[in-house]
Amino acid sequence: MLVLVYRKCSTCQRALKWLEEHKVEFEERPIVEDNPSYEELKAWYEKSGLPLKKFFNTSGMLYKEMKLKDKLAEMSEEEQLRLLATNGMLVKRPLVIGEDYVLVGFKEKEWETVI
Repeated sequence: MLVLVYRKCSTCQRALKWLEEHKVEFEERPIVEDNPSYEELKAWYEKSGLPLKKFFNTSGMLYKEMKLKDKLAEMSEEEQLRLLATNGMLVKRPLVIGEDYVLVGFKEKEWETVI
C-alpha cells in the first residue's frame, strides 16, 4: 500500500498515526517532493471510481490562489489531471493506493472498512 502525504498536514499526521496504531504496513511518499505524475493520477482516478474533483485539495491555499473553483468546470479531465501533476499541494491528501482501492483524504470509518 502506498500512502502519499504532506508531513506538515494535521490530517496526514492523524492518518499515519491511525495506520501505525492498526499495524498496517505501508510505503510513505512525500506528495510535494515526489509529486504524482499525470500517468499515476490518471490510473488512480480511474481505479477509484470517484469524481475527479475529489482529488483536488479544495481547502488549500494554492487551489484558492489559482481560483480553481471557477476554472475546473471549464477544464477537460485531461487538463485537470495534468494540472494536478504540476504540484503536490493541489492534490487532496492523504492519498492511499491499495491493490484494489484508492482512498482520498482521511475518513476513519471508510478506512476501517476498506483497509
